[in-house]
Amino acid sequence: MDRSSHSRVSEFVLLGLTDSPELQIFFSVVFSIFYFMTTFGNCLILLTILSTSHLHSPMYFLLSNLSLIDLCLSSFATPKMIMDFFAQRKTISFEGCISQIFLLHLFTGTEIVLLISMSFDRYIAICKPLHYSTIMSQKVCIGLVVTSWTVGFLHTISQLAFTLYLPFCGPNVIDSFFCDLPLVIQLACVDIYAPGIFMISTSGVIALVSFLLLLTSYIIVLVTVRDHSSTGSSKALSTCTAHFIVVLMFSGPCIFIYMWPFTNFLVDKILSVFYTIFTPFLNPLTYTLRNKEVKISVKKLSYQYFNFGKIIPQYPVQ
Repeated sequence: MDRSSHSRVSEFVLLGLTDSPELQIFFSVVFSIFYFMTTFGNCLILLTILSTSHLHSPMYFLLSNLSLIDLCLSSFATPKMIMDFFAQRKTISFEGCISQIFLLHLFTGTEIVLLISMSFDRYIAICKPLHYSTIMSQKVCIGLVVTSWTVGFLHTISQLAFTLYLPFCGPNVIDSFFCDLPLVIQLACVDIYAPGIFMISTSGVIALVSFLLLLTSYIIVLVTVRDHSSTGSSKALSTCTAHFIVVLMFSGPCIFIYMWPFTNFLVDKILSVFYTIFTPFLNPLTYTLRNKEVKISVKKLSYQYFNFGKIIPQYPVQ
């Protein structure tokens, strides 16, 4: 069935975050800084892990994939949003809008499954250390990553299953800075309330179940560390708390937005910023750059590239 025969809308108008010129200038500067730091941080982590042989372990393999996903998640809409701050009329083509929806659900679906895989890796490392190398083999790690991308792909395909062929005859105004499924399908010229709310709310249910699984894994790890090592419990608590905050910032907005898809709250736009801009920025800081081995490797890599020909200081790994 040809989509063009059912749609007269060739583009959508994005209202953005605000219509205040002053705030648009402020947001353009702030989000440009965030995007640059996110891109630089995730690229640095990828380069460090790939070029450092002793970081070729299951945990860092999963972390490098998290950086790759965050790099993609921060890039699917943020550059256009920054450019739109300087545009009088913010538009996006129908194809571009559908692409944003596809990429958003692909990357968020993949990331949430990868976060569960990472929590499983930490659970095995802490609760079953003698069996860690056997359980978390290279084959298993590759399988976890492939599963994450497969689930993300199947999820986004299921979300777009009937959206592509919905008739969009107007209006074409989206009250956000990017295209998202709950906002777009409301513009269809047919009544899709019942199937639409069922389909979209599944994203919220997936985010909620994933969040509960991650919370459970953190609790198990904390209890295990407390029972076996009183000195390590405070460090584990600090690490798990930092991880939990980032997971909450990622899952919380998804749960709120997709569990109640057709209720347009003003806070929805603010929450969208968290999982598209802030979470990709915080993940490298929380999961990777707080790690001693990674920090040491980053320093060595910095000396190698920026102090070529000089003696590279030796940092002991603790």
